Amino acid sequence: MTTLLIADRDANERTGISWLVSTCAIPFDEVVTAGTASELFRVLEGTRPDVVCVELDMVSKEQWERLKMLTSQYRPTVIVTTAEATFERAVQGIELHAIDLWVKPQTPEHIRRVLTRCCQDRTVARKASEVQTDHYGSAVSYRSLFLPLETPGRGLQLMLLQLEETARHGDLLTFLETYPFRDKPALLPLSDVIVCLFDLKNEAPLASLLEVGKRLLMDWEAQHSESLSLVLYDAEDQMLSLHQKYRYAVEALDIRFFKGYRQISVVENKVNWAVIDPFLTPAEQRAWIDMLHDGDREQVKQWMYRQFLHKEEPYPEPGLLRIRLTSILAQVRRFMKSHCLDEGALEDWYHRVFDTILYTPVLYRIVQELLLFIYELLDSATTNREGARLDIIEQAIRYLEENYARADLRLEEAARHVDRSPAYFSSLLSKRQGVSFRQLLTTIRLREAERLLLETRLSIQEVAERTGFVNANYFSKIFKEKRGTTPRSFRNQKKSNKS
Repeated sequence: MTTLLIADRDANERTGISWLVSTCAIPFDEVVTAGTASELFRVLEGTRPDVVCVELDMVSKEQWERLKMLTSQYRPTVIVTTAEATFERAVQGIELHAIDLWVKPQTPEHIRRVLTRCCQDRTVARKASEVQTDHYGSAVSYRSLFLPLETPGRGLQLMLLQLEETARHGDLLTFLETYPFRDKPALLPLSDVIVCLFDLKNEAPLASLLEVGKRLLMDWEAQHSESLSLVLYDAEDQMLSLHQKYRYAVEALDIRFFKGYRQISVVENKVNWAVIDPFLTPAEQRAWIDMLHDGDREQVKQWMYRQFLHKEEPYPEPGLLRIRLTSILAQVRRFMKSHCLDEGALEDWYHRVFDTILYTPVLYRIVQELLLFIYELLDSATTNREGARLDIIEQAIRYLEENYARADLRLEEAARHVDRSPAYFSSLLSKRQGVSFRQLLTTIRLREAERLLLETRLSIQEVAERTGFVNANYFSKIFKEKRGTTPRSFRNQKKSNKS
């Protein structure tokens, strides 16, 4: 039985999606709903639904880790919904391994298409239990792939094949069933990949499998235009179960994120992704603000190429790179708002780029789409610069970020810069940012002070002078008040943590 859980605070949303499932004959056997996070957790643990459509805004920060744990434990297909496509929501969707992010209001046709695909995929995975018996007599089945210790993996080599258009996997399966293999593999087709299991009894099975893969890829491309990628897997540790081998091989499919399609990836062990910090540092954020406001296309392009293209093994985990790209998009969003470009065709393009970052399977395509979008923004900003009504608060924040080192910087000067009275500017800042001028300036200064403490050997006095504090004593007092520790302790603690 295939079950769908709709978790949303809005009763109309729950009713609407339930009605859509029934009227469009989407083949779920059962649809259950939850209107609160508590109900969501209870249904996840009690019903264990196959597909979960969850509104991110209903889950508080305190409840987030529990939701991650439950989805990791029960492994449903997850779809996330939100009222606004923000950087934070994108990160949450990636953490839940969501297959789609719906920004409300979402079209009924898109909802129908995604839910139908999810239902079909889960049904195939559940019902596909026919056992194939290979030529050396041992039973190989879908259970072998998905259940630990079900089947020993000794002597078995895996080949995973994936088309860019997974809807065409029927054509690929027909091609494989009639292909003249010397050693016929067991074929286990899934919704997004086809698994071939070989038993190559020779001294170099992986080398033999590589030759098979090269010949197969060449023959496929001679007859079809759809892009194909292959992963060949034969673990050095022959004590691994077939389930473990399959899991490691599926992880290796993500190598196409860097290599693209029409490639063969050879893996002999578990893929060890490099760990990176996905978020932009304060210095990188400032660099992006400067590049965008200067309209420097070449610098933007070179920065993107250095960061994302021509990667070598060990590759960074693709999910972390997606988060880093959305972090860049957050700075682009800020630029759009400051130049009043967040509307019309550019706003629609922004949302398309957002989806591209989350779901496009190949990195260089994401980079190309993001660069084209940025170039268009820079052109529009240049065209409208004279007549554009720049956002007052964004102008003021940029002014503070450029002049925070001056100890005599005052509210009156910032207000004069944006051509507003001090009283009006102060009121607008408090309403828009929720902080006073002094609090905002202190936050900017402390952020820069933290960077200098960590990245330089400047004395506390020098750090204070460079960040606009009148003296070291006042700097230390404010730093401890806001950060809970002294500047010196902060520096020493961070150094000890790194070591």
